[in-house]
Formats: sequence, structure tokens, C-alpha cells
Amino acid sequence: MITPRHVVRGAPVPPARRERGQATVEFALVLPFLMLFMLAFVQVGIVARDYVLVVHAARAAVREASVDAPSSRVHGAATHVLKGASVTVGPRGAVGDPITATVRYTARTNLPIVGALFPDLTLSATAVMRIEH
Repeated sequence: MITPRHVVRGAPVPPARRERGQATVEFALVLPFLMLFMLAFVQVGIVARDYVLVVHAARAAVREASVDAPSSRVHGAATHVLKGASVTVGPRGAVGDPITATVRYTARTNLPIVGALFPDLTLSATAVMRIEH
């Protein structure tokens, strides 16, 4: 084997040469935890989006209920916003009285890997509006 002139046979290897590839190994060890954290972050974002949709569905349902719409339209207004939502409308009073609509929805946490770490959540929102007609 031919060695360059500046390398002496049997001399210790400089530290920079010994640590070659160390960053790659460290990255390979940290990558699974980083991906798990990112997927958990995405799962939390999906649940937050579902909660915003539940609130919007409750507002849409109570708006329909406040103008004396039939119950099918009230339920349809909520399910148009969020498929699979269940709607409960409070008792109807006189014009000017408040009416409430409650929407419940089960947010599925089925994202790969982290879906098993988070249980399915039941989200609920209630909206109140004055009866108009």
C-alpha cells in the first residue's frame, strides 16, 4: 500500500477523521422520534380543525332553528358542515326567546402510528340564538 508523504504509518488518526459519519448516525437515531412528534402535531391539528367545524355546525343548526325551519333542515344544516354530527335542539319558545342547538361529533384519531396513542374524542358545542319567526 502506498501512503502519502504527510501520513506517517502508525500515527493516530486525527479526531475529524474518526468522527466522520457521526452526524448521520445521530440523525438516524433521532429521526423516528422526530417523525413521531410531527405526526402527533398533525393529529392535534386535525382534532382542532374538527372542533372548529363542530362550532360552525352548531351555529348553522341554531340559525336554521331560529327562523322556524323544520327539524330536517336544522339537522341538514349541521351535517352539511360536518358529516356524522348529531344535533339536539332545545325547546322552542316565543319570538325573541333564546333557542339552543347542541352538536356532538366523535373525532376519529386514525392517523398512522400516532392514532393508537390518542383516544377518539367526543367534541361538543352549543350555540344560542334568539328566535326570529
